Amino acid sequence: MIYSSIIAYLHFIAAFGVVLSVTYQWVTFGRSLTFLDAKRIQKADMIYGISAGFVLVFGYLRLFYFEKGSDYYFGDSFYYLKLYTFALVGIISIYPTIRFWKWRKITKAGNPPIIEEKEFVITRWILRVEVIGLLIMMLAASMMAKGVGYSFFDGNR
Repeated sequence: MIYSSIIAYLHFIAAFGVVLSVTYQWVTFGRSLTFLDAKRIQKADMIYGISAGFVLVFGYLRLFYFEKGSDYYFGDSFYYLKLYTFALVGIISIYPTIRFWKWRKITKAGNPPIIEEKEFVITRWILRVEVIGLLIMMLAASMMAKGVGYSFFDGNR
């Protein structure tokens, strides 16, 4: 039981890292960034990637080795909502990550990035969708934890 609690704790810490870093990017990203804001967004994006990786690792451990077992989660419709939303958020986050990565030469020289209008609009839209996706995942996790979507697949809903 102690191992299950520790893995759950680490899973939650990683998930909070994802939420914190995406929210920071969403709040900070703007048309004209300072050098410091750009560097912080780059760091937040790195934390996001690392945290998302840990969410996957600890989520996998919880799914197959701890908690209620894989049969329980695979039978819950909210598990799929959470999983697919996580995948979607991860996929769409590639665009901002590439943009932030391309700033490296500019920020290493001590300059803020120059963001074109199209890049700004797309990145801002993606960051909004990521935040909405995180909210959906939190709701799905709450429903899943209480077994709300579990009976969906066996027709007893």
